[in-house]
Amino acid sequence: MFRFAKALAVAALGVSLFAAAPAVAEGLDEIPEATRKQVYDPNMLDPAQPVGPSAYRDFKAKRGPPWVIGYASSYAGNTWRAAVMDRLAKDILPKWQKLGLVKDVIVTQSNLNDSVQIQQMRQLVDQGVDAIIVCCSNPTALNQTVKYAYERGVPVFSLTGYLTSPYSINSSVNYQLAGYEIGKWMAEEIGKKGNVLVVEGIPGTSGSDSQNRGVLAGLAAYPDVKVVGSIAGMWTDQVAQGEVQKWLATNPGQLDGIAVQSAAEMGVLRALQQSGRDMIPITIGGELGANCYWRQNPDYISSAFHVWPPGDDMELIWNIMMRTLQGQGPKIQSVLVPPIKFTVEDVKKELKEDCDPNSADWFHVGPKAWGAEDYLDQFFLRPADPTQYKP
Repeated sequence: MFRFAKALAVAALGVSLFAAAPAVAEGLDEIPEATRKQVYDPNMLDPAQPVGPSAYRDFKAKRGPPWVIGYASSYAGNTWRAAVMDRLAKDILPKWQKLGLVKDVIVTQSNLNDSVQIQQMRQLVDQGVDAIIVCCSNPTALNQTVKYAYERGVPVFSLTGYLTSPYSINSSVNYQLAGYEIGKWMAEEIGKKGNVLVVEGIPGTSGSDSQNRGVLAGLAAYPDVKVVGSIAGMWTDQVAQGEVQKWLATNPGQLDGIAVQSAAEMGVLRALQQSGRDMIPITIGGELGANCYWRQNPDYISSAFHVWPPGDDMELIWNIMMRTLQGQGPKIQSVLVPPIKFTVEDVKKELKEDCDPNSADWFHVGPKAWGAEDYLDQFFLRPADPTQYKP
């Protein structure tokens, strides 16, 4: 713990200090201690992550099922978003329609424009949706619109990242914890000394900023590891590839590793391969193309991390939403899960040796490993199997 605290004080890296550890927050004190220690340790939690009592503890839907759901997505331009939509359209929606609990999902896209997303959310409320899911958005820009929805009986659920509104319900991995584990792993992977390039996601979004803060803290825990550059990969392979290529071309010095936020690892791999440099370690997440490269080069790195399996992330927030609409009463504002570390042996179980290194598909761990039913039960006052709901 001392090493972690010392790492956070390294001002030269531009790492924001964590807030002092608070007492267990109201609402969070109702979560079992083992889960709090695993996922909500205040020393490993983004200080802006909302963990107070949920505004929906006694919520009752304004009408019964089948419900109409709005999905106000902020971006559609990467493989992760495509995988989210694939799970939603092919698996989740048909399942819940068959159960008679959902009528339809209305999808909008704002292309990273907060004003457009706000307008789309208000239109969804005015059209009469029963709940809204948003994805990976600015943590504060939507707050007034979330309140607008709340006042009209429409709860808002934030997928993969948090909103700071007291009227939103958030779900994700603990990104700061995940980033810290990734930063430590990278430092260990390069022998606890050397130069590292950091590739962020989309700066300004909570998932990217929280994870980046953790990565920098994990790297800073090793005094002989130096961050020599930081660029935005925008969670998009093509963008990350171009940005890393430009950085490598203008920074010919020693580079020992690249800490990259998925979904951009395939782009970073391609940039390295085309640069003519040695294939130094990079952090790998769930993109199957990158996992295929690892499958075919099993000594490349020692392990990797699942931080946001897209289909499982959508299923996680969906199950939280359905429970809330059914009146189960979420205890707190943010339902977090721990990151999952995996090895090449796990990859070998999923991919054959002749796999496609250009695959745009994703590695999923499955809902039972990413917010299982008994795990979610801990976060509700009146937990029940949401598929068995009878209005």
